[in-house]
Amino acid sequence: MPVKPEWRLVIHGGAGVILRENLSQEMEAAYTAALNEALEAGARVLSSGGEAIDAVEAAVLVMEDNPLFNAGYGAVFTAQARHELDAAIMDGRDRNAGAVAGVMRVKNPIKAARAVMDKSEHVMFAGTGADAFAETQGLDMVDNTHFDTEWRRQALERVLEDRARTAADRHGTVGAVAIDTNGNLAAATTTGGMTAKAAGRVGDTPLIGAATYAENGVCAVSATGHGEYFIRVGVAKTICDRVKLAGEPIAIAAGVALDEVAALGGDGGVIVIDGAGTPAFVFNSAGMYRGVIDASGARVAIYGDE
Repeated sequence: MPVKPEWRLVIHGGAGVILRENLSQEMEAAYTAALNEALEAGARVLSSGGEAIDAVEAAVLVMEDNPLFNAGYGAVFTAQARHELDAAIMDGRDRNAGAVAGVMRVKNPIKAARAVMDKSEHVMFAGTGADAFAETQGLDMVDNTHFDTEWRRQALERVLEDRARTAADRHGTVGAVAIDTNGNLAAATTTGGMTAKAAGRVGDTPLIGAATYAENGVCAVSATGHGEYFIRVGVAKTICDRVKLAGEPIAIAAGVALDEVAALGGDGGVIVIDGAGTPAFVFNSAGMYRGVIDASGARVAIYGDE
């Protein structure tokens, strides 16, 4: 009997200038607890023999519902003081994928992306059409104010007043990659985008090959960072192609892709898992909320020196 591969789930909650001196003990504990909750949600799927695609969705759902993260409830505001949300999911078995961009009424955008993948002939829906499709699929719909939080509103007001964004204002994405006991890979990414972004702006999150990609036997990737640069490099597909065509280890391939991002002026990070279930966290920012869980337990980290 062939030995089944070990299951493993890797998550991120965004990358950026995340420094110990800027994060209180209470906030550090809150992020640690939130990351562990997301890991456990995905692990419940995988440890019972479930599929990687269901595990990545379960993990990011938890983060979409947690206002600590820039996805779903707690998403940043656009310049028009609204929320426009993006999400994508990809199944490594057949490279089927689903994505939504600029949704404003879907409570959980990752569920909408999953519905696009499973229930339509398409890969991406955008704007009001994406909301309408989600509604026809029976997903929970909310008023746009559902996503409001006071601290995100304060961030919007600061950016509009200063006419400048900090690195934190440009970042904020959550994602997951996983391998199940059948060796299948999957990836999911979801975000509220960039603070005070222009109406209609779409970043890398919902673009298959930019922030999200999965191919069995090769790798699964979810990215977070300054989206415009990740789009231009095609970060997720670049990593998987370097693994597939050049035989590079995932950490090396990810480093090369992020070096290209940095050379253009961007920063951020990726989580990657290869066809054997080996995980990697690679980022060129000061920190990244991240974690991994498998049968041996869970580990989470926040800062760059961990």
